[in-house]
Amino acid sequence: QVQVEESGGGSVQAGGSLRLSCAVSGDAYSTSFVGWFRQAPGKEREGVAACYAGRDIKYYAASVEGRFTISRDSAKTTVYLQMNSLKPEDTAVYYCAAGYQGPFVRWSNSQNYKNWGQGTQVTVSS
Repeated sequence: QVQVEESGGGSVQAGGSLRLSCAVSGDAYSTSFVGWFRQAPGKEREGVAACYAGRDIKYYAASVEGRFTISRDSAKTTVYLQMNSLKPEDTAVYYCAAGYQGPFVRWSNSQNYKNWGQGTQVTVSS
């Protein structure tokens, strides 16, 4: 059984930083590829970043590249999303997802993930 749980959300002023954590557990295959998504009110869920445990493979949305960094601890049980230079438009509920199936290049397609966390709110004020 795959479990996914996010933590680390909160409120910050524009230009600030936050680090989100995603604890993943389950079989190695289902937890090898993990993605971060976000959903703002009235908007569709969008992919933010993803990484693969087996090799140094990481993906970022254009809107966050250079500001956000995805990483994984050595035990492969926690995936982090370091968010710097935050903007008000980064405000959203952030979700972590595992159980990925499909080609890696389609990492931002939420339908390719089977297991989701409950989400954590990130609010950036101007």
